[in-house]
This record gives sequence, structure tokens and C-alpha cells, in this order.
Amino acid sequence: MIARIFVYLLLFITLPDLYLDRRFLRKLTRYRWWQRVLWWLPGAFMFAFTIAMATSRNFAPDNQWLLHLYLLLLGVLVWPKFVFTFCSLFGLAYCRFRHKRYNWGNLAGMVLASAAIAAVVYGGTFGFRKLDVRRETFVSADLPKAFDGYKIVHFTDAHVGTYGRRYADVLERAVDSINAQGADMVVFTGDLQNMEPKELYPVLNTLGKIRAKDGVYSVLGNHDYSGYIKASNAVKAANEREMVSLQRQMGWDLLLNEHRVIRREGDSIIVAGMENDGRPPHPHKGDIGKTMAGVGKGAFTLMLEHDPSAWRSTILPGSNAQLTLSGHTHAGQMKVFGWSPAAVSYTEWDGMYYDGDRAINVSAGVGGFIPFRLGADNEIVVITLRSEK
Repeated sequence: MIARIFVYLLLFITLPDLYLDRRFLRKLTRYRWWQRVLWWLPGAFMFAFTIAMATSRNFAPDNQWLLHLYLLLLGVLVWPKFVFTFCSLFGLAYCRFRHKRYNWGNLAGMVLASAAIAAVVYGGTFGFRKLDVRRETFVSADLPKAFDGYKIVHFTDAHVGTYGRRYADVLERAVDSINAQGADMVVFTGDLQNMEPKELYPVLNTLGKIRAKDGVYSVLGNHDYSGYIKASNAVKAANEREMVSLQRQMGWDLLLNEHRVIRREGDSIIVAGMENDGRPPHPHKGDIGKTMAGVGKGAFTLMLEHDPSAWRSTILPGSNAQLTLSGHTHAGQMKVFGWSPAAVSYTEWDGMYYDGDRAINVSAGVGGFIPFRLGADNEIVVITLRSEK
């Protein structure tokens, strides 16, 4: 991850220090050499830390704590200086254009830099521990009467390797909350691990406690394959088999381009699970034809698919699935006044979206590769199906 953008990170670290040194610190009458060394020391440390992190052969270091520490320091030591520098430069350009003397950008930069530090600290502590229960109702004329009021709990993107001991209670509270809903069905829509199946072993008992009347159904997400480690094809294939085995060991019914029939009083609905159908560089293993083989056109179908972009590209044109459940976006793990960085890349990124009488629910998830949440809390979603309004 760091290796892909480390040149930009080095510029991100260095340029604000250079600007602040030349623009402000050198003008101080008592700016001693040792004070200058102290000023540059944090930046030099982050410069070296970045290079060290970029040497990891995998997408991220095996020790996730190192990555979390690096990102925390980047957010506290570097990001505020970048924010101040941007505001100061903007204010300086405005002053020169309008022939003003006082640069209000410096004051704005100080306020926003302080807010940035507070946001990083909050998001990495209290923000990541918050858990919401979002409730939705989906109405479909195709839903058999026997399933009116059918309750589904949807959770996604646990990224269990991130929790460790520090955040273990987040997952435990999520599982307790899932079970407390008394659901007819629980579904998980991918990204159970960060990079390797070994991350699941400390939480197998916790996840294995999830129960529902008609069972727990799941699909794989992009992180559940082997694209985030550098290893031989044999090792990657073994990891993928282990991921499948562990989910089934927990009692989950993992759907790999296949479907199941759920029956009630002579009626039935379909729960279908398509493998990750992502855009590059994410895995593209979804097969809608195989997933829906043998399903009648009039059958009510609940589709599980990790990547919401597949809804418009594959699911809507290639199937009659009335309701699709997805994750993947994490709602950007940050929302400011309702806007999230996820909105740049995805049309459907948080909540329920409709296309005629068909819909997709995109959940913000219950975790993340990075332990940070700001305004986009961890959540489980309770969806009640109705056959009429």
C-alpha cells in the first residue's frame, strides 16, 4: 500500500516543512541551528519511516500495529502541517492578487490544522468504537405472502485482522447486536480478512456465535482472495481454500456463484451469492449466469455481492434480483456534512438505492483495514421484507 504511493508521501511530508521553514521560521530573530534541527526532526523521522514501510513485500506489513502507528503519526504530525500550508498559500495568493497585507489564510490554517488533529485522534479512538443499527424496509410485489415481515441482518467488511486486542470489543458488540435482532437470516457480504486467513483464528469462536433461523450466508470480498500478498500460486490457492473452510467451519453457508432456496409454508425465496465482481485492480470472479442458473424469472431473489458497482454493471441487466446487499465502500470511513470520499468512486456507496422496484443496500461495514471512523460509524443493517405497502 505504502510502496504504491511512497513518492507522493515523501513530497507530502517534506514540502510543508520546507514552506513553513522558509516562510516563517527563518524570519525569527533567534532561530538557532538546534531549533532548526528540532523542527526538521519529526519530518526526517516520517521520511525514514515511509521508506521503511515501502519495503514491505506485501500490500501492508505483517505487523498491522506498525501500519496503524504510521498512519496515526502521519495524521497527527504531517496532515495538519499540510492543511496549514495549503491555507497559507491560498491566502498568500489572494493577498497578492487583491493587494492585501494580512493573510487570513494563516489564521484559517491554524484553526483547520487543529481540527484535523482532533479529527484524527477522535476517529482513531472513539469514532472506531461506535456501532449503529440501521433499519430499512424493502417492499416488493414479488415477495410471497409467507415471507411478509421476514427479517434480514446485513453486516459486512469486518476486516478482523484490524481488531487485535485493542478493538476486540467492537466485534463482540457487533455479534451481540446481530443476535439480539432475532433475525430470520444473517448475511455477510465480504472482506472478512485483511490479507491472510490466519487473522480469523482469534475470532472464530466469536463469529461462530452468530445465529439465525434460516442460517448465515456469506460471499467473498476482494480482501478474501490472495491479491494482497506476494506468494506463489500454490500458497495463494491454499489461502483461498482455507478461507472457504474457515467460514464453513463457523457454520456459515459461503456462496460461490451459487444460490439457495429458503422455504416457508409452501412458498420460497432465493438467496444468491455472486463472487467479487469488482473493477480493476480488484478480483473479477463473479458469474451471474452460474449464480442464477435454474432460478425462475418470477422468483424473489436476494443477491449478495461485495462490490456495489456490480449492481448496475452486472446484476440489474443480468438477473431479476429484486434486492442486492453489498459493502466494500465502508462509506469512506469518513463523512463530513453528508459527503464522503467514497462518493468520488461509487454511485451507490452508503444506504438504500432504488432503480424502479429494485434496490441495493450498501452497508458502511463493521470494521476496516484502518481503525478509523469519522461520521461514518460501524453498523449492522436490519432489513424487513414486505410484500405490500
